[in-house]
Amino acid sequence: MASERESRHEDSLVRGAPLRRRIHRDFESELRTLNESLLSMAGRVEQMIGQAVRALFAKDANIAQAVREADRLVNAAEIRIDGLVLKILARRQPMGSDLRFLTRALKMVTDIERIGDLAVNLGKQAIDLAELSPHDATVHPAIERMAEVVRAMIGDALDAFVERDAEGAREVIERDDEVDELHDQVYEDVLAQMIAHPEMLPVGIRVQECAMYLERMGDHACNLAEQVVFLVHAKDIRHPPEPGA
Repeated sequence: MASERESRHEDSLVRGAPLRRRIHRDFESELRTLNESLLSMAGRVEQMIGQAVRALFAKDANIAQAVREADRLVNAAEIRIDGLVLKILARRQPMGSDLRFLTRALKMVTDIERIGDLAVNLGKQAIDLAELSPHDATVHPAIERMAEVVRAMIGDALDAFVERDAEGAREVIERDDEVDELHDQVYEDVLAQMIAHPEMLPVGIRVQECAMYLERMGDHACNLAEQVVFLVHAKDIRHPPEPGA
C-alpha cells in the first residue's frame, strides 16, 4: 500500500510539473511588470523635476502647467501599481526576497508619488513668481544645483534598486547632506535680501519655499535608497539608534 501511494504521488508530481512551471512563469512576468512600472513612474517624476526648474528660471507658466498634467499620469500609475502588488500578494502568497520586493514596492511608489507632488508645487511657485514680478524676480542660483543633486539621487537610487546595490544606495543617502547645505544657503541668503529689501518679501518667501520642496525631494530619494538596503539585506536603516543608546 505504501509503495502504491508513493507511486501515485510521483505520478501527480509529474502531471503537475507543467502547471507549476506555468505558474512560475506567470509570477515572474508579474514581477517584471511591477518592476518596469515602478521605473517608468520614477522616470516621469525625474522629468517633472527638470521641467519645474526650467519653468522656475524661465518664469514660464506653460511649462509649469505641463508638470501638473504629468502628475495626473503619476497618480494613475500609483493606483495601478498598488493594485498590481495587492493582486500578486493575494494570488501568489510570496515569501522571502519576493515578499520583500513587493512590500518595498508599496513603500517606494508612495515616495515617488510624493516627489511628483513636490514637483507640481515647484511649478506653482514658478507661476506665482512670474505673476508677481515677471521681469526682475530672481531665483537663487543654488536652486538649480539642488535640483541637479536631487535628480541624480533619485536616478542613482533607482539604479541601485535595479542592480540590488546596497552600497550604491548608501551613497545616495550620504549625498543628502549637500542638499541640506544648499537649502540652508538659499534660506539664509534670501532672508538677508528680504531684510535689506522688504519689498522683495513676496518673491523671497516663494524662493525659500522652492528650496524647501527640493530638500523634501532629497528626503524622499533617501527613503527610496533605504528601501533598497532593506530589499538586499533585510535590514531596516531608517531610524538608526542614537549613540550610546
